[in-house]
Amino acid sequence: MVATFSAPYMPASELLTGLRERGYAVLAASDVGALCGVTIAQLDALKPSWNDLQPDRYLRDGGNYRRRRHSCFLVDAGDVVQAPHRAHWQSRDYNALHGGMQRWFEPITPDVVSQPAWGRLLQALGDQFAQLKPARPWHVEAHQFRIDTSDGIGRPTPEGAHRDGVDFVAVLIVDRTGINGGETRVFDAAGPNGQRFTLTEPWSLLVLDDTRVIHESTPIQPLDAGGHRDTLVLTYRAGAFQGED
Repeated sequence: MVATFSAPYMPASELLTGLRERGYAVLAASDVGALCGVTIAQLDALKPSWNDLQPDRYLRDGGNYRRRRHSCFLVDAGDVVQAPHRAHWQSRDYNALHGGMQRWFEPITPDVVSQPAWGRLLQALGDQFAQLKPARPWHVEAHQFRIDTSDGIGRPTPEGAHRDGVDFVAVLIVDRTGINGGETRVFDAAGPNGQRFTLTEPWSLLVLDDTRVIHESTPIQPLDAGGHRDTLVLTYRAGAFQGED
């Protein structure tokens, strides 16, 4: 029997301390709501859009288990502006499996971006990260992911343990239905230390200092037909989007 480790939640007031001391922090949904000034009901209003994600046609492992949408935003003090649609690009230094590719995904739909929780979430996280790195505007890439078990197994991070090539990463669990697995693992990028835990609560949050830690999520297996794991991944980068430097 595989042990399951609980998420190491901390109060929202300790998010910056966690990032400074360990390179990551984990918040329960109630603290995410308090941090961003939104209710869980407002966050839940975003959920239906995960049923309308499009297949990821770029998977180099030959799988059909990932659906996604992707859009970019500029987040400044008090202002969130959607950037023109662009390809998602990462260096091979950060993504050995899919790096070096111009990957075009369908954009996040306007009904999601117009929800009150969307802008508040992006802005609140940007405000927190600016206290560690005073860079404005933040170049934010937003990824809606659904990893399903239609292949018998789904891989949230087929590239393995990695960095994203940005300054900060936020991973929110949106839904987790009919699956085993999906354990989160965070490691010191410069050493052997790490922690493993499973995020199960919708709208719980993992934030990472991408310059200090690497991360991965283990594969998921089905417990029921239609088993899947939905996440929202937000990456914050100073200066430019990846590929613009």
